Amino acid sequence: LVSLLLIGIAAWGIGFGLISSLRVVGVAIAVGIFLFLIALVGLIGAVKHHQVLLFFYMIILLLIFIVQFSVSCACLALNKEQQSQLLEVGWNNTNSARADIERNLNCCGFRTFDPNETCLSDCFRSHQCRPCLLVIEEYSGMVLRFVGGIGLFFSFTEV
Repeated sequence: LVSLLLIGIAAWGIGFGLISSLRVVGVAIAVGIFLFLIALVGLIGAVKHHQVLLFFYMIILLLIFIVQFSVSCACLALNKEQQSQLLEVGWNNTNSARADIERNLNCCGFRTFDPNETCLSDCFRSHQCRPCLLVIEEYSGMVLRFVGGIGLFFSFTEV
């Protein structure tokens, strides 16, 4: 179920033009396919009563649980300052994500709006843009809590 959700959300994001970075979509689809294959291994092991296959399935599932639990706890533990630092690092390292954010959230610049820089947002023509940090901060805390909670839920249901 989780694997199909990952694949579907990645395809939906690229289909609606929300994500233009093929690397992000590729990673989401690859993780979805990996989880689907692991579930298939568990299903085959259970149907055939194959103990070795089930043993390796449980080991891989334990490793996935540890990673998923750790990432979920990290999402829930980030404070506003750490979120801001992570957002700035991401902003400075990727031009394609920067263009997507400016276009989708209708903002320009990270901390301040500079009319001399190029921006793909609709508000750039009227020079009435908000800095993207303010817009992103409205959503980032809520999204991190949501993703952390969902991650914890699925990590414990996997066990």
